[in-house]
Amino acid sequence: MRILVIGSGYVGLVAAAGFADSGHRVLGVDVDAAKLEKLKKGVSPIFEPGLDELLQRYLASGALEFTLDIRQGIADADAAFICVGTPQSEDGSADLQYVLAVAAKIGQAMALRPADARPLIVVDKSTVPVGTAARVHAAIQAQTDRAFEVVSNPEFLREGCAIDDFLFPDRVVVGCRTDFAESVMKEIYAAKLAAAKARNPEGGRWFRMDPPSAELTKYAANAMLALRISFMNEIANLCEEVGADVDQVKEGIGADHRIGRHFLNPGPGFGGSCFPKDLQALLKVGRENGHALMTLATTVEANRHQKQVLALKVRTHYGCKAGTPAPLAGRRFALWGLAFKAHTDDIREAMALELIESLASLGAELVVHDFEAMPNVKAKIGDRVRYAATPLEACEGADALIIATEWPQYREADLQQIAGRLKAKVMFDGRNLFRPEAMKACGWTYHSIGRMAVLG
Repeated sequence: MRILVIGSGYVGLVAAAGFADSGHRVLGVDVDAAKLEKLKKGVSPIFEPGLDELLQRYLASGALEFTLDIRQGIADADAAFICVGTPQSEDGSADLQYVLAVAAKIGQAMALRPADARPLIVVDKSTVPVGTAARVHAAIQAQTDRAFEVVSNPEFLREGCAIDDFLFPDRVVVGCRTDFAESVMKEIYAAKLAAAKARNPEGGRWFRMDPPSAELTKYAANAMLALRISFMNEIANLCEEVGADVDQVKEGIGADHRIGRHFLNPGPGFGGSCFPKDLQALLKVGRENGHALMTLATTVEANRHQKQVLALKVRTHYGCKAGTPAPLAGRRFALWGLAFKAHTDDIREAMALELIESLASLGAELVVHDFEAMPNVKAKIGDRVRYAATPLEACEGADALIIATEWPQYREADLQQIAGRLKAKVMFDGRNLFRPEAMKACGWTYHSIGRMAVLG
């Protein structure tokens, strides 16, 4: 099939490459000329494992192309996927100006389609609030008399493994009104559904529903996952107070098939481009409809608190007193991990940025390392911190090591080499990468999440 993918951000690029991998002809559309020049050379503007390889493969084969002009492919397209950003507005709602602007441009370009062409399937792939499909439909209809249908098809991609999620989806949710629209969407996803089922008989599930239900499914899924994270973080904090071990607790509750083992790892709070923004948007939808989502509001507040937990541990360890100016002046900290999670360069709502702000305000010096995110951090905060080429370089002469992102390379680091670079064997591990008993045996002072501190 012939597919337009409008927007070459995180979702759009993964979708464009993924659909090309399914044998479709894909035309990616974006308004950023400089970005498109890089994409035409197979260079992705974002880091996502496996994405560059897919882009280069299907650019070379001709299955994937990029253009600035949405009119170029509209005449014979079977479907047009809207994958532009929906940033958070000041009131917490999703800003739909880019989605609706694209819808208007699609409507204007529809004049290029033959009058007897079959309906164009316009797909909302961007994360949008309930009712957006109707607004997109109205924006297009105001510009054209050609046949089309608007479908909601939310994405469920995890940064760091988005390619695998797209190529082998556990489910595809489609919100549509007609059998024709569903048939087009099934043809688009047929290869991916088959691949997912071949890998796992429980994968590749297809869900047809109405557009509002599909739109709400995306928000509800992220809210449920965020709730699990925040709940386990609160349990972890309680574990520290009562002398329990969160690792043992999560094993015990995860064995219950009604709960399962996923999303039970405690940490320093969630971030990224989805959870914080989507939760605020869902809260706004609730308020607009007279329904306060109290559990969700508490989840947001709990996460705000959790993002300060590592800084609190540092302040407590070094005896920082309230009202004392620059109590950490003269101290240097190595900070491992800047992205909001491993396997990405995304620093949106990253806990590390809040940690840098907190410790720098207390007079601390920070030397940071991340395997992918340092250019993004430097573009955002400049030289407020020092940037190390390697994890060990960051530790040179530091008073302590702080771990904020769970890159697997950090877990595999040699503790003896780290100790040789630090002034003291002190670690604040926000990802529980090491076992307290092992750290104790090596003489470390070790603070983690949800486990009793080890004082070396």
